[in-house]
Amino acid sequence: MKLNSIGLETVKTQELAAELNKLLANFQVYYQNLRGIHWNIKGKTFFDLHTKFEELYTDANIKVDEIAERILTLGEVPLHTFDDYSKAAKVPVGKNISKDENAVRLIVDSLTELLKIERSILHASDAANDEGTNAMMSDFITEQEKTVWMMKAWLGETV
Repeated sequence: MKLNSIGLETVKTQELAAELNKLLANFQVYYQNLRGIHWNIKGKTFFDLHTKFEELYTDANIKVDEIAERILTLGEVPLHTFDDYSKAAKVPVGKNISKDENAVRLIVDSLTELLKIERSILHASDAANDEGTNAMMSDFITEQEKTVWMMKAWLGETV
């Protein structure tokens, strides 16, 4: 069994990095969706949602950087082209969304997809004894579950 310089099995970290690259691609699409709805939102809830969407895209931008840096920490190369992102992403792409309910629904649908990926990575990182990735996924999941709850509450729905 070959270990890398941070004491993790090389094969397992390569597998984790591949999964983190999928997450990175999906986060990049999510981030761009948030920028789009931030720019294009209209209606009576404009001021509240415009501010909320900016908060969310700022947070997503930070997470994109954290994911890429984790991939580098594991000894691999993060995806960094739009072509790579579009091939790997499963998050729905929002285009020309200006209605508040459609924008919030896009966030819920995107986070639902991100949570699936993150839970899969959480299990894999646990099996690889990769506490750094594990902690990151745990933090992301906790925060995003709360955001889903809040967005669903805004929509008048339950989780």
